[in-house]
Order: sequence, then structure tokens, then C-alpha cells
Amino acid sequence: MNSLPIDEALPALRQALCQRDEAVLEAPPGAGKTTRVPLALLDEPWLAGQTIVMLEPRRLAARAAAERLASELGERVGETVGYRIRLDSKVGPRTRIEVVTEGILARRLQDDPALEGVGLVIFDEFHERSLDADLALALTLNARQLLRDEPLKLLLMSATLEGQRLSALLDDAPVVRSEGRMHPVEQRWGRPLASGERVEPRVVQTVLQALQDEHGSVLVFLPGQAEIRRVNEALAEQLDGRGDVLLCPLHGELELAAQRAAIEPASAGMRKVVLATNIAETSLTIDGVRVVVDAGLARVPRFDPGSGMTRLETRRISRASATQRAGRAGRLEPGVCYRLWSAEQHAQLAAYGEAEILQADLAGVALQLARWGGEPDELTWLDTPPAAAYAQAQALLERLGALARNARGGWQLIAHGQAMAELPAHPRLAHMLLRGQALGLGALAADVAALLVERDIQPGGQRDGGADLALRLHQLQSARGGGVQRVRQLARQFRGLLRGPGGDTTGALDERQALAALLAFAYPDRVARQRREGGGAYRLANGRAAQFGEADALMKEPWLVIAELGSHQGQREERIYRAVALDPVLFDGVLAEQVSQRDELQWDEREGALRAERQRRIGELVLAREPLPGLDDQARARALLELVRRKGLELLPWTPELRQWQARIGLLRQLDLANGGASEWPDVSDAALLVRLEDWLLPYVGKVSRLAHFAQLDLPGMLATLLPWPLPQRLEEQAPVALAVPSGSRIRLDYAESPPVLAVRLQELFGLADTPRIAGGRQVVKLHLLSPARRPVQVTQDLASFWANTYAEVKKDLKGRYPKHYWPDDPLVAEPTARAKPRGQ
Repeated sequence: MNSLPIDEALPALRQALCQRDEAVLEAPPGAGKTTRVPLALLDEPWLAGQTIVMLEPRRLAARAAAERLASELGERVGETVGYRIRLDSKVGPRTRIEVVTEGILARRLQDDPALEGVGLVIFDEFHERSLDADLALALTLNARQLLRDEPLKLLLMSATLEGQRLSALLDDAPVVRSEGRMHPVEQRWGRPLASGERVEPRVVQTVLQALQDEHGSVLVFLPGQAEIRRVNEALAEQLDGRGDVLLCPLHGELELAAQRAAIEPASAGMRKVVLATNIAETSLTIDGVRVVVDAGLARVPRFDPGSGMTRLETRRISRASATQRAGRAGRLEPGVCYRLWSAEQHAQLAAYGEAEILQADLAGVALQLARWGGEPDELTWLDTPPAAAYAQAQALLERLGALARNARGGWQLIAHGQAMAELPAHPRLAHMLLRGQALGLGALAADVAALLVERDIQPGGQRDGGADLALRLHQLQSARGGGVQRVRQLARQFRGLLRGPGGDTTGALDERQALAALLAFAYPDRVARQRREGGGAYRLANGRAAQFGEADALMKEPWLVIAELGSHQGQREERIYRAVALDPVLFDGVLAEQVSQRDELQWDEREGALRAERQRRIGELVLAREPLPGLDDQARARALLELVRRKGLELLPWTPELRQWQARIGLLRQLDLANGGASEWPDVSDAALLVRLEDWLLPYVGKVSRLAHFAQLDLPGMLATLLPWPLPQRLEEQAPVALAVPSGSRIRLDYAESPPVLAVRLQELFGLADTPRIAGGRQVVKLHLLSPARRPVQVTQDLASFWANTYAEVKKDLKGRYPKHYWPDDPLVAEPTARAKPRGQ
């Protein structure tokens, strides 16, 4: 058995797990933790013949790990070491190490919460922080605490971890570190990508340069499958005739043979160029790599709770990811890493990537937790699911018929939801499968679900051949190839999971109608109606907008169901990637449950009048409308109030005096509340008035039938009802409209500012020692001291200080500009005046 860097850390790890039931292991890529650790712990006394379950974040990594572990033992997979992944499993009666993907463990915990017979759960590559890993860890911690009599040990392993944070989560678990043995890797920085510059030409140029300047195989990191395809095509053209270079794409959707070709060493005399997503960052070991070309990008799905949609964002990787990628070049000998960004940019990268649970669609998590029987706050998380995204997920599950409110107002899983939770599919697809089975469309539903799970079976990607999912369905039924076979295998698995008798709609729907109905079950919020005949823009049932990025045959269809949409950075609207035409006749048949009826009282903006109609709706889309005669007075009044709420209080005939009245009351209320007590003054702010429209506006809108009628309302009289006696009298006393000044003038206060402003000519304040106060002395006014021409010369709330320190300088300036006016040396004993000269001078 070859020596690996992790071997030096194994004694400390054994000791840690002997003394504690949890541990954290940090080891860099290539240290050998995946290969060595499960075997090193297999015969520990505390395991006592129980099994080890090791989680891997990806199917490809799980299968590769099981094969390496079995080869270390000189056995076949399925003997001591086995694996369970979607579509495939190899375990036997003697299997003691099971390598599984994270979703497999989460579902196993639902069926067997105590994990009977399991003595150790290993979370490998935990730094990737996948959604399923976080859920599986939370459920495992709960099961270990509540359901186990014997200890269930936990080991979190990763290349780069925030070790102390994880240790704290596991009750200060010991952290074991392996430094690894990494050969030096030379960093070669590149010119930063310009705004709008495509990454593929730069990658192709850099790979060709690396092949010329360096020896060994090349691992290229690209953000997604589309970039891999384009770089592969460009390199194949540039390297045409070179028989010593083998191009190997590597991503999770490839068939097994292509994945193995990318991972295995190159044949003698050959060099590989592996074009990979971040799947090759830490989860896989690719033999023979000495050169890394890193585009520095990753494609990240981000869920928007507001729209219920996931947007794909191409983002800069973290420094931790960049370090892991570069390390792939130094496993066997000194290597080189070409980075397509500058050293200055590198310093600005985030230290770590963001956990998927903080940015993902949480519908699957919400369904699994509902099946488990609790809420997120009842579990222990490294990062708690965001409340907004989780609430949106529960709302979707309610719409899909999985959840219902109980008598206490909480959520509970109902029978349909339980059946959905037992299917290994996103809740949308699980709902579609069950509804399809009930309608006798189970086989078709399984095909559609498999097509959506396995992305696209078109060799050139989903944009080739258009967005019509019906074309993919025909291809699935007739074509051959690894991608098609994988989808068919998954469809067979779905069909095997569907139980119970199916209905019979064979004669009622043709295949295209059936396909549209199934997609509408899964995506009721993505039923879409064309905005303009023949155009590419559509409005969705959830109120959002989407459009085709390029001309498509589906643009002739007035109605669609959209199965896949999203947007990238820089795009203003969602793009339609896969959809199917929808016959609206289905809304009178199998989709009748999605149709609602609503009586709407709306304002016709062009006419400025109230219109009443009965609408048949699909979410926010109006399917049909008809006039509604005989308006109900209460409903009409409510519609008018909603109009005011939508358009704002400016619909009403406000005057400057009314706004001052509102501000005066607001000031007195604020002064009361600032002292920590209650206030006798009502809240008459715009926000409060909008909330209380029923109290003060509703009785007066009976005669309003057109927008112009609002201007005829007696707004002062209506608002006066909010101020009971004797508050009107106290308002005049404590927040007067005007103040008397020494000259005898009454000057209006401006309450629009805080504190209120008294704008007065300086000469009218001669003889006044202190700044005026209002509200029983609680509020000093702000003085705007004006020149004879009523231009501001000073702003102050401390008149005494102004007379003592500033007046002399101001007097010199004013005396020069206004020589006919009276500017005394001592303003405190001078006679105030509103004239050019005091009387008698």
C-alpha cells in the first residue's frame, strides 16, 4: 500500500474518535483522506462490527471513492465496500463501508432515524456545504441525540474548513489536521477579463500556451457545461492532427465511460486536457495532472424568494477554491497554475464560498422537515435556513397540496405530501408524478421527470433545436446514446416507484395536451400567456415576465408552460429555456383546479372610473372576464380604499395648511414618545392614515365613482374626526400656527422641518434674549434670521449665543448692504422694528 500524507494523521484521528463521538479532520486535496480514513477506522473496537456510511457530494465522486477503497482491499465493489447513488447501487451482505450521496442519507434518516447498525457517519468534502449535506448533518445530530442508545460517531472531513466553527457545532470536537505533501506550484497570473469579454477564447489561448511550454496533462476549470462544450470544440479545431493530446470533458451529466476516461491516467505518450467544472476541485483525483488552467469562475444557482425562481450567476470563486484548484497541479511533482486574473484581483476574492443553504430553493428541505415533523429551529444547523426562502418553500408546498394549516395555525404534512416526500425528486416533480399516475399518465410523467432531472439530452445543449420539451420527449423515445439511456434508466426507476391504480385519460388528451398538463401540475406558477401575438415575451401566472432569448418555434403559441427558465448576470428578464405549448381548453378539464374566480373592482386608468367585472384567473393571468352588474356598496367602498392604498394619499385634496396640521400633531406625539411614555396625540402620519382608511375615509366615499370625485371630498372635516375634544384647543396652545415676535408681528411656523422653523427678519427680534419655545417649553424652534430683503443670514437655535458672538460680524455686513436700516450696537436693548427705521428716528 503506497504511503499517503494522511497516514501521519491517522493515529491522532483514531485517538480522537476513541475518546470522543465526534471529530473534525482537515486535510488538503490529494492527502488521501477519502481513500485511507474509512479503512483505517473499520476495525476500531468502538465500531464493533457496525457499518461506516461515508457521504460524498456527487455521484461521480461517490462511485470513484468506492472503487478506490475496494481496490485498496483487493476486492470488487459490493463486497466490503459498496455504494448507493441515484440510478445505481452496489452493496452486498458483507458490505461494511457504504459510500453514498448526501440525498441518499437524508432519505435513509427519514425511514430509519436511528440509523440502526451504523457506527460512524463520515461527511467527506464538507467544505462544499451542499444543501443535502447540511440537511443530513442536522437530521443526524437530532437522531443521535434523541433516538440512539449506543453512540453514533460523526467525522467531518474537508480540504479547507472553518475548523473551529465546526468544532463548536459538535460540542468542541477535536480538530485533527494533516498538512499533506504538496509539491510547489508556480502561479502565473493573467490579464483580468474585460467587461463583457467571453472567457472561452482566453482559456483556449492559455491551454495552447501551456501545451507548448509545459509537460504533463492539463486540468482546466470552467464555470459550466456550455463553456466546456465551446472550449472543447475550439481546442479540437486548433489541435486537429495532433494525436498526442486527448480532450476529456468532465461534469456530472456525462455517461460513466466518459467520466472514467477523464479521471484515469493518460496512455503512454499521450497527454490529457481535462475540461471540468468545479466537480474536479476536491471531490475527485485526476491522475497525471501537472498543469492547471483556472478561469476563476463558477456557476452558482441563486434562489429568489420574491419570484420563486432560481437565477444562474457566474461568479468569482473564493480564495479557498482557487487554492484547491491550484493544488491539483502539485500532487506528483512541481506544477504550474495559470490563473486568468491578476494578483490584485486575487486579494479581493472572498475567503470562502457561500453555503448552498443560504442561496438555494428550499422546497425539498421544507418537505423533508415536514415529513420529519418539525421546523428548522428545532434542529442544530451550521447555517440556519433563511426565513424568507423557507416561507416561500412552504407556500409552494401548500399550492402543490403537500402541506395544510392545522388548528394551531402551523403546517402539517397531509397524505399527498407524505407520498411526495417518499419520492426521490424535487417536490414539484414528485407532485407531477403522483398526479400523472392518478390520471393514467404515470409512464409519461416518469419520462418527463427524468428529462427534467437529467437536464438536456440534446448533444449541443438545450438551445439547439429550440426550447420545445415535446421534441426532447420524441428524442427520448427514438434516439440512442449515453445521455438518452441515462434518462430512460431514471424514467424506469420513477415508474417503479409509482404505486396504486392509475386513472384513464387516454381518450381525453392527446400527447401534447397530456405533456402540458403534467408540466402545469409541476409548475403552476409558470403557466404563461403571450403579451403580443407572435412575440417572444410572456407573462407568468406568478406575475413575473419571461422571454425567449432568440427566435423559437414556440413563439407562435399564445399559452405555454415553462419548465426551465432563469437569467444570468446582466439580463433584465428571465429567459425561457424549456417549455411546451399549452391548450387553454385544459383549464376546463384536468387543470380546472388551477382556475379561480374573482370579482374585481378596478379603476380604468384611461377613463378614471370604477369598473366591475368577474374574472376567471390562472394566478395573475386573466383567462376571461365579463362585466359585473349591480355593484355591492361595501365591495365598491373597499375597492375605492384599495385604490387609495395603491396610489397613495395624494389622491385626496391636501392643502399646505392640512400638511402643517398633520406635522404639528406629529411633533407633539413624537415629544411624548421620546420621553418613554404613551401619547394622547393620535398617529396621523401617511402610513398610519393608510392603515386606518376604514376609520376616517370609508364613510365619505359613497358618492365617488370617478377619480376626479376625490378632489371634491371635505378632507379637513374628515381628518378633524381623528382629533377628539379638547385636543384641537390644546393643539393651538402647544403647537401654534404662528408666534408673536417683539416687533408685534405674528410669524407662521413651518412644521415641515424638525425642529419647526421660524423664518423672521433679524430686526424684528431686537430685545429678545432667548430662542422661542413651543410645546410647553419642550421644543426650541429653529430660527432662520433674515435680512431686510428676506434672505437668510443666520440659522440658529441659540439666539443668546448669536447676539453675544456672531451679531457684530453680521451687523457689519448688513450695515453695508442696507444703510437705511437700523443696526444698533446692542440688540438686546434696541427697539424691534419691521420698518427701515424705528419710529421717532
